[in-house]
Amino acid sequence: MRFADRRAAGRALAERLLHYRAGGQHPDPLVLALPRGGLPVADEVARALAAPLDIIVVRKIGAPFAAEVGLGAVVGDDPPQYDEAALAQLGLTEDDLAPIAHREREELRRRTALYRQGRPEPELAGHTAIVVDDGLATGSTARAALRFARARGPARLVMAAPVGAPDAVALLRPEADEVVCLEQPPAFHAVGSWYADFAQLTDAEVLRVLRADHP
Repeated sequence: MRFADRRAAGRALAERLLHYRAGGQHPDPLVLALPRGGLPVADEVARALAAPLDIIVVRKIGAPFAAEVGLGAVVGDDPPQYDEAALAQLGLTEDDLAPIAHREREELRRRTALYRQGRPEPELAGHTAIVVDDGLATGSTARAALRFARARGPARLVMAAPVGAPDAVALLRPEADEVVCLEQPPAFHAVGSWYADFAQLTDAEVLRVLRADHP
């Protein structure tokens, strides 16, 4: 299945998450987007579930020769998380990636300050935390986000995405109580290939979504 755009994907994903709707059997759902790309998807999910929307800012640590190849991620003030198997396969070390990790940390701090506008991080303890992205290629950024969320004590932790590589979905299953991924094509190449419109979001668009009314 190819999605028209991120919002169409979010509406389809929400259909599979309706059992988490506010007032149901799971306590206090909270939808956490991975911006930028995950935000329109998560916005549709949050509206369908009548749940608050917030964010977890994560930055991918890409390979020196190909930034789109995720080898790790940074989130919050946590140490960088790396895919050790991928590093070994490529003959790279954490020291090799230290300059990239530093650069991504600086961008993470910039985005966090801009997107939060002084708002504190969401309180996850006792909530059903639903982490949403627009797709799962390697799973490295999603895994970092899930570990960040898990450390904050949610009652239940869910990872949700419209499309993902089967290996990435398998990687994330031990990190969450449930992983919901609508499409897991065996011949997965890139997240964008599963969207007719995969235009990149701007910071201004992120802020516009975050300022919209939610429960």
